[in-house]
Amino acid sequence: MKLILVFAAILAVAVAVPQSSSKDAQITAYSNDVGLDGYNFQFQTSDGISRNEEGILKNPGSENEALEVKGSYSYKGPDGKDITVNFVANENGYQPIVSARRK
Repeated sequence: MKLILVFAAILAVAVAVPQSSSKDAQITAYSNDVGLDGYNFQFQTSDGISRNEEGILKNPGSENEALEVKGSYSYKGPDGKDITVNFVANENGYQPIVSARRK
């Protein structure tokens, strides 16, 4: 059940990232690795969006099995500020830390 809640939190984060106004953005970098005990991926786009994430299976095969996800995503806000969200999602829920700065 906890694993389902973590996946729901991750999905909510993915949907919550503001969409860029540039419809012609291209992926400029991408990597993805999935294993039995976890995964990691990262990407960057030509309009300044980036994301990296790592998921690790904790306590595999036990009653306390849980996926812990750590990562960050960045984008330019409507006010021109660079927004970065660093996060951890685990059995304690989704824990974001947001920072915004002007270039």
